[in-house]
Amino acid sequence: MADVRAVLAAADVSTRNELISAHLARLEDRLVQAQSAVESLRELLSRSAHGSAIEYRTVREQPAIGIREAVDRRDVVSWWQGALGELHGFVTARGVRRTGPMGGLFASELLEDERGEALVFVPVDGAARPVGRIEAVVVPGAELAVAVAVHHGPLQTIDLTYGDLGVHAARHEIGVDGPLREFYLRSGLDVAGEHDWVTEVGWPIFRSNG
Repeated sequence: MADVRAVLAAADVSTRNELISAHLARLEDRLVQAQSAVESLRELLSRSAHGSAIEYRTVREQPAIGIREAVDRRDVVSWWQGALGELHGFVTARGVRRTGPMGGLFASELLEDERGEALVFVPVDGAARPVGRIEAVVVPGAELAVAVAVHHGPLQTIDLTYGDLGVHAARHEIGVDGPLREFYLRSGLDVAGEHDWVTEVGWPIFRSNG
């Protein structure tokens, strides 16, 4: 009602249009949030009663180039998209040979405290000279619980897959401190629509060799 009164009281057309545009932007933002909530609920309804199938995997350390930054959870998707595109452009322009899918490491504080360190990386063959935000990194090896039924679709609904892995690690008392890990088998660099994205998700665990 306050917005309607402000529009009716506007002194000129320009002021009126600015008020309407601002209100429209707020409505569009709410629509995006509502659509994200709808997609999350649809994903929840379509999931198996047992959640994702889980397997264990040993991942060895690998040389890579990456972009690392402390980010807020609410900003992580937009930050991720920018970092992924920047790395892809660097690899393409320099003719660097990739040795595996692009991936990400995300500190557990991102889930627990809403802010933490994030690293997006590209495994590469040999050293590459750092430029700007891009640095040479060694992605550490890890024992992981991996969702065999990888996450399909936008990252806004990936919490459900993480939830399956977290419950599994807690139930079997095998969870350890360490970053959460993602491998982007298909991302916005490969396919046009978000619903065609495919992300493999890993949770750090303890696994004895015996």
